Amino acid sequence: MHYIRAARTAQHRAVRVAVRGLAHPLTHLLLAAAATAAAQAWDAGHRVTELHPVRTDRNPTGG
Repeated sequence: MHYIRAARTAQHRAVRVAVRGLAHPLTHLLLAAAATAAAQAWDAGHRVTELHPVRTDRNPTGG
């Protein structure tokens, strides 16, 4: 579960700093860290549904 937690944390940090703009160097760094953490989780045998659980509170039609 360590890989899942690391990937989620990296993604959350990248999203928070993305308000500075996608071209900002820190955004690039954190997006790269998030991608690396997600790849490590995948390589460890975790699947996307473990990283992004299904949300039942959303309308599937996008509304």
